[in-house]
Amino acid sequence: MVATWTSEQVIALAPDPASAKNGMGLATLSKWRSLGKTSQVIWGECQGSGKDPYRTQVDLSEPAFKCSCPSRKFPCKHGIGLFLLLAEQPDTFQDSEPPEWVTDWLNSRAKREEKQKQKQEQAAQPADPAAQAKRTAERYRKVTAGVKELQLWLADLIRQGLATVQAKPYSYWEQAAARAVDAQAPGIARLIKDMAGIPYSGADWAERLLEQLSKLHLLLEGFQRLETLPSGVQADIRTQMGWSQSQAELLAEVEDGNGDSSRSRGSPPMPDLNLSVPPEKYNEKREDRKVERVVRDYWLVMGQSIEEEEKLRVSRSWLWGKQSDRPALILQFAYGTQPFELQIMPGTAFEAELAFYESAYPLRALIKTRYESVSSLDRMPGYQSIDDAIAAYHHALSCHIWLEKFPLTIAQVTLMPMESDNWSIRDRNGKILPIYVSSSNWSMHAVSGGHPITIFGEWNGRKFLPLSTYAFQKFHLF
Repeated sequence: MVATWTSEQVIALAPDPASAKNGMGLATLSKWRSLGKTSQVIWGECQGSGKDPYRTQVDLSEPAFKCSCPSRKFPCKHGIGLFLLLAEQPDTFQDSEPPEWVTDWLNSRAKREEKQKQKQEQAAQPADPAAQAKRTAERYRKVTAGVKELQLWLADLIRQGLATVQAKPYSYWEQAAARAVDAQAPGIARLIKDMAGIPYSGADWAERLLEQLSKLHLLLEGFQRLETLPSGVQADIRTQMGWSQSQAELLAEVEDGNGDSSRSRGSPPMPDLNLSVPPEKYNEKREDRKVERVVRDYWLVMGQSIEEEEKLRVSRSWLWGKQSDRPALILQFAYGTQPFELQIMPGTAFEAELAFYESAYPLRALIKTRYESVSSLDRMPGYQSIDDAIAAYHHALSCHIWLEKFPLTIAQVTLMPMESDNWSIRDRNGKILPIYVSSSNWSMHAVSGGHPITIFGEWNGRKFLPLSTYAFQKFHLF
C-alpha cells in the first residue's frame, strides 16, 4: 500500500525555502501538460519558459526524483510541485502505463541498485588479507602511542586544575586534537575540539567539562584494555576512537552470522525496550535474550534532524519498529549541496530489513532491504511519563556511556514557555524537562492549542530537542 503523503511532508524535502516556495507555485493543474501514475511512480510534463516541457518523475518507494530541468537543486522545484500536486489533488493523476522516459529511468535505477549491491559484496572481500592485516596492526600501533601521549596531556590538565583552563588559548585544545589526528584517532580529536568552547559557555562549565574529560579518560583506559571487554563495548570504543565500518563490511558481517555475527555472541543482551515495562524492570538481566543484528519490521519514521559541520551535512533519521518495539538510527552524510543517498520522510512508515551496527546498545543501523512503502504514521508510541523516559535513557547510558543522542517519545505533555525565553515540557505527574529554545517551539505550542500532546525528539542528558509531534490524529514535523 502506497503511503498517503501530506503537503507538510513534501515541503520538508525541499533543499531550501526558495525551492519550497517555487514548488508550491507549481502545485497547480494548469502548470502541467500531462500527469500519470502507477503504484510506484508519478510523472508529469511541466511547461517552462522553453519550447519543450520539463519531464518530471517521482519514485514513491523512497521517494526519489528526476527532472529534465537544468537545476542543480535536489529535488528541484518541479519535483516538489509534482509531489505537492499528488498530496493535494490525488484525483488529478490517472492510472496509466508509464511513458518510455519514465520506464527507462526506473530500469536505470534498478540496474544501479544491483551494481551497488555487487560493489558492496566485492568490497566486503579484502583484495589482500595480509596487507589489510598489516595496515590494521600499524594503525593500532599509532593509536596506542597516541593514547599514551593523550593520557599524559589529560593528567597534566587535571593536575593543574580546571580553574586554569579559562586562561588557556584555543590553540591548547587545537594542538591536542592535532596529535590525536596524527595518531589516526579522529574521534578523539572531535571530542577534544568539542571541549574547547565549554569553559566559556555558562556558569556550570566546570561540571560539564569534567564530565567530558571523564568520558575521554574512560575511553583511553578502555582502549588499553580492549581485549578484556565484551565485544559490544569493544565496538563502541572503536567507533568513538574513529574506526569506521563500511556498509559492505557490516552486511558481510551480519550475513556470515545469519543476522547475529560471531563477534556479537557473548555480548550483553539487548535491553527490553517494550514501553509497557515499568522503570524498575529496566535493569533486570535477560541473559536468554538474543542480540538481533538483522530485524525486519514496519518502521515508523518518528523524526529527523540535519546538522551542518562546515561543508558536511549530517542527517539523523529516527525509526521505531512497530512490532519489534525498538528504535533505530539511520545516519547519512553529504557534502555541500549534494543530496543524501536515501530520502527518508518523517511521518511515514515502511517495511524494511535493517542491519544494526554492533554496540553494547545497538541504535545505528542501515537499510539492508527495503520493501513496499506503507501508510503514513498512524501512531507515535511513547513513554507515559518523563520518569519512565529518563529511566530508559539511564539504562541505555549504563550500556553505552558515550551515547550522545537518545530518542525519546513522551506522551501527554504540555508545552510551557517560561521566563528568559526558556521552554520546558510538563507531564501529567507534574515533572518538567527543559527543551532547547527554537523558533519552532511557538509553532508546536500553536498546534497543541495548550492541550497535552505526544512529542518525539532527541535527549542529550541535559536538554530535549523536539523534532515532531502527533496531535489530534495528525503528524507535525518541526
